[in-house]
Amino acid sequence: MYGMLYESVQHYVQEEYGVDVWKKVCHIIDCKHNSFKTHQIYPDKLMPDIAAALSACTGESFDFCMNFFGKCFVRFFSNFGYDKMIRSTGRYFCDFLQSIDNIHLIMRFTYPKMKSPSMQLTNMDDDGAVILYRSSRTGMSKYLIGQMTEVAREFYGLGIKAYVIESQNDITGGTAGPIKLADGPLTVIVKYRLDFDNREYMAKRVNTEAHPSQLRMPTVNLNVFLDLFPFTIVLNHDMKITHAGEKIVETWIMHNPGANPKGFIGTHVMDLFHCRRPKDTTIDWATLIQMRAVLFEFELIRTGHNRAAYDAVLNMDFENYDEMDLNEAQTMALAKAKEFNDAHPVDKDEASGEDEIDPATGERRSSQGLRSILLKGQMFYIKDVDSLIFLCSPLIENLDELHGIGLYLNDLNPHGLSRELVMAGWQHCSKLEIMFEKEEQRSDELEKSLELADSWKRQGDELLYSMIPRPIAERMRHSQEQVCQSFEEVSVIFLEVLNVYDGGLNSIQGAMQAVNTLNKVFSSLDEEIISPFVYKVETVGMVYMAVSGAPDVNPLHAEHACDMALRVMKKFKTHDMGEVAIRVGINSGPVVAGVVGQKVPRYCLFGDTVNTASRMESSSDPWKIQLSTYTAEKVRQVGYKVESRGTVKVKGKGEMETYWLLEGPPEG
Repeated sequence: MYGMLYESVQHYVQEEYGVDVWKKVCHIIDCKHNSFKTHQIYPDKLMPDIAAALSACTGESFDFCMNFFGKCFVRFFSNFGYDKMIRSTGRYFCDFLQSIDNIHLIMRFTYPKMKSPSMQLTNMDDDGAVILYRSSRTGMSKYLIGQMTEVAREFYGLGIKAYVIESQNDITGGTAGPIKLADGPLTVIVKYRLDFDNREYMAKRVNTEAHPSQLRMPTVNLNVFLDLFPFTIVLNHDMKITHAGEKIVETWIMHNPGANPKGFIGTHVMDLFHCRRPKDTTIDWATLIQMRAVLFEFELIRTGHNRAAYDAVLNMDFENYDEMDLNEAQTMALAKAKEFNDAHPVDKDEASGEDEIDPATGERRSSQGLRSILLKGQMFYIKDVDSLIFLCSPLIENLDELHGIGLYLNDLNPHGLSRELVMAGWQHCSKLEIMFEKEEQRSDELEKSLELADSWKRQGDELLYSMIPRPIAERMRHSQEQVCQSFEEVSVIFLEVLNVYDGGLNSIQGAMQAVNTLNKVFSSLDEEIISPFVYKVETVGMVYMAVSGAPDVNPLHAEHACDMALRVMKKFKTHDMGEVAIRVGINSGPVVAGVVGQKVPRYCLFGDTVNTASRMESSSDPWKIQLSTYTAEKVRQVGYKVESRGTVKVKGKGEMETYWLLEGPPEG
């Protein structure tokens, strides 16, 4: 079932019983869908499952819940404008009952996978009507009652009483279909009686009785009638064809070249046609006489077209065959059939009835040739000839389909809009193809634009995160003003590269060489940054600044800062860097961090801890890591090897005792 049915159920259950009840229902049936998509297919069994769960939660009966769901659907589809379609079917409720199948046929273009039931109005009287329901789903009979009663109330102002008078193969509470031993699913057939005031419709019915003006009219010759409607079949009480329009006979001969051209007349209609709609309808006089308001769709049965069949026709290999007995239409049909066969030769495999193998899919595909023709129309009872007339037209949407059937525009009814609709369909398809090509081109351009936009976004994010920590950047994106933080304790690292550039050299080449060297050193330092343990803050001139413990709080900040310094020192000592050397200083303590600037925003650290760390670096020696007393005590407690340097005069601090970091803690 399409999601729109379940959307209606979810909406009105929440409205009538509350969101908590709906959540409880979903929990009972283990429904994982938080919401339903209108055009998505969902399991059929979900509907009765929801009804059973709602019954358990509310104490209402299962039939009541299914009836309620049917009413919900009618209320809900008005949001999509489908109420206009129902209101336009006719003035009376019976007009709607006669048009249900047509409404389903129209809706199949919007919902192509819809498995719609078949419903026919079989009887009407002053007190109501009888409808016959056929479906491949079971357990939906009470759902339909809810729909019928709500449509009558909402659109026609009628209060009706609907109940089942006959039922076959319907299983309450399930939609999987009844089990049987024979092949193929059984069809659910339910007959409903609808009680309502139908006197006004019965009083105004057209052709209930012959009008006096019709009684004075002379009878019309049946041949004239068939000339006016070339796609027409006349059936007697035995459902045998007594007369037919020349176009339908011509088409049958073209699609069945191996059959006797005279065999069309006098044959049972079901030997030549397959009834596609209404589904599973018994084609007999008693049934059809009650279904004169129903649209039928017949598919022409064809024997195929192969060389042997044409040879049989050309050799006049028929019992009691007489060429002189063929009328002009039959003779022309035989000629057209032979012409089509010559233009579309078949091979031995096709002549033997075997299907070809599609190399693209590996599946069997039908042999090429004429497509089956579909005839759609209505059954009329003609009292003068005591016969049923199937007044129909071929279902053709465009010129390609017309050629596939083997017909031409001149073969269609000259009256009505058949030809215009085919031409309009062809023009519409051409416009659709052009629009489709343009949309495909636009879709490709959009995909490329989206890929490019994603690439730009990734590059922008990488650039932003290189200047501002990711958590801070995300808060700024959401317009949160909290861009300044205080940290109780972090470890700040300063590293300076020495002997890179001799300021006395007034040479562009020397400056470029210094920049390249500095870039290599800082890039190597970037490789040693392990997020979130250590964060690179900035580089200023020859100095590289990093921090551990911010912006991500890290209780082992001192250890991680020392680890980074030791890795860097070891890495650069193993490389021959010439005169270039590095020195490091580390201090721990509280800081305040925040984003500064708008044009080129930077994540900066403020506080005495930063100043002291800078002094530890500036007063350090080449290839040495100098620690403040507080940092040295923290790392010495966990096994790091440090050595007292003694007191050092620090600018702005006076005399301070500092330490050299020698090694990390012993492994293991």
